[in-house]
Amino acid sequence: MDKLKCPSFFKCRRKENVEVSSENFHVGENDENQDRGNWSKKSDYLLSMVGYAVGLGNVWRFPYLTYNNGGGAFLIPYAIMLALVGLPLFFLECSLGQFASLGPVSVWRILPLFQGVGITMVLISIFVTIYYNVIIAYSLYYMFASFQSELPWSKCSISWADENCSRSPIVTHCNVSISINEIFQANKSWVDANNLTCINGSEVYQTGQLPSEQYWNKVALQRSSGLDETGVIVWYLALCLLLAWLIVGAALFKGIKSSGKVVYFTALFPYVVLLILVIRGATLEGASKGISYYIGAQSNFAKLKDAEVWKDAATQIFYSLSVAWGGLVALSSYNKFNNNCYSDAIVVCVTNCLTSVFAGFAIFSILGHMAHISGKEVTQVVKSGFDLAFIAYPEALAQLPGGPFWSVLFFFMLLTLGLDSQFASIETITTTIQDLFPKVMKKMRAPITLGCCLVLFFLGLICVTQAGIYWVNLIDHFCAGWGILIAAILEIIGVVWIYGGNRFIDDIEMMIGAKRWIFWLWWRTCWFVITPILLMSILIWSVIQFRRPKYGQIPYPNWGVALGWCMITFCIIWIPVMAIINIIQAKGNIFQRIATCCRPAANWGPYLEKHRGERYENMSDSKKETNHEISNISDSRKPE
Repeated sequence: MDKLKCPSFFKCRRKENVEVSSENFHVGENDENQDRGNWSKKSDYLLSMVGYAVGLGNVWRFPYLTYNNGGGAFLIPYAIMLALVGLPLFFLECSLGQFASLGPVSVWRILPLFQGVGITMVLISIFVTIYYNVIIAYSLYYMFASFQSELPWSKCSISWADENCSRSPIVTHCNVSISINEIFQANKSWVDANNLTCINGSEVYQTGQLPSEQYWNKVALQRSSGLDETGVIVWYLALCLLLAWLIVGAALFKGIKSSGKVVYFTALFPYVVLLILVIRGATLEGASKGISYYIGAQSNFAKLKDAEVWKDAATQIFYSLSVAWGGLVALSSYNKFNNNCYSDAIVVCVTNCLTSVFAGFAIFSILGHMAHISGKEVTQVVKSGFDLAFIAYPEALAQLPGGPFWSVLFFFMLLTLGLDSQFASIETITTTIQDLFPKVMKKMRAPITLGCCLVLFFLGLICVTQAGIYWVNLIDHFCAGWGILIAAILEIIGVVWIYGGNRFIDDIEMMIGAKRWIFWLWWRTCWFVITPILLMSILIWSVIQFRRPKYGQIPYPNWGVALGWCMITFCIIWIPVMAIINIIQAKGNIFQRIATCCRPAANWGPYLEKHRGERYENMSDSKKETNHEISNISDSRKPE
């Protein structure tokens, strides 16, 4: 049969049995898969998965969502959505990658019509990887800035602060009297310049900007007025970005053999820091008030009637577990065939969720102390995202005894949290290259990995200009949203509804052993019905609630919004493009062509022959020439 050509930059390849060179590819002598390699230890894999799933969002987004959605009451929808959305998708992706020992693009031999879904996952991961390392660069900068006897944002410095810098409200106007019968309102600066005195009780106040806020905007970012004003590259952020990429490249230059060792520190160290912060926070005055707002007496169970709360729970679970990014498939593809991916999925998902809850205690105990000493309510100091990580929490740390030590510890924790996720994202890219160009990767894994890091560093330089934070926010707003939801929906529809959920369960049982029907009842219910419906609901809700992006109160120009739409369109356009290409180049009438592309490829199945058994005994031999492939996918179909 004729070869089905791919776009020029996705060259078609078949499985090739290339003579293994451990020296070049760093494959272990005891690896089951001598072509691709395997994790040296089960713990390497589990820690890599935990590090990938547990990221910055667990620290700077989940605690705020919990507080904002009823406190402890929010844990109910959160746990339910873990069971209905997060765990089913997580288990599906881990099983998919492990069964075929292929990355997120080549694994779509299972359903060639949906090959574009894998491409979409990889492209979105590339975009997110670009700005995610910029956030790591911010953490590096703040960590280095903390190595001083006094934190630079602990007070308003005359070198960068303006008249609005203050921890207390600022008097802007007041009434003055220049004669017995003449009273008028004047600007406070004019009053001071003329040595006059405000009449008691007539002051007009405005909220001042915290020193940490002005330091973030004026020193760390040197933020411009908007996306239109690019400004210059902030040199120290560029150096921090380069350092971040050097760390990532050094950890990954041997692939999973090197990253699997690094994660023993980067995945475990954040827990040490969180524990230290929780203990320190619990000893501070006002901590109990912060905790009560987070998950205690201030919990509001009436919030459970609000659909927005359930949507937030489902969305947080979906993004927190990093499903549909391609990373879970890529990391699982290096497992041994009979690894128990079911227990792995349970362990990683539960660990991720418990980490989120635990992190909230570290955040709110210290924010509660900050509210206490500033005479404010906790609601006035709670922030989320960048505002929490680089304004509110640094402000709180600056008011602690030994502030620099706690600041170094906090930002080093953010650094390690971000690096774990970044390792897996880059591994997703290199795994895709490995599947497409196995010969090249065997000989040049280190140069290719470092080359990817270098290219992504240059692409990220726009994010460390004076307008950099606007670019980070723009990419996050468009690329880390709808595209991933669309990929997840198509993934579960393709695997469960088209390939066949029961067939996929048979595949899983080849790896973990046969299970009773009652074991699969829950998974069938979620995969076939509940999870797709919930994902579609989140997507529809997100479309309805879509708002033009803005940073703070600064709106984005029309060209910036258009560019955002172009980025996400470029990512998801490959889904219909690859489907159309595959259908056009298949044989028969239109219905036969579609049917052909909706069946698994002839070389779909376990990577190694010894694992194929009777079900895949007719799987096409990778040594033989296959005539109809789609990125290692043959269009000659095996009988069902």
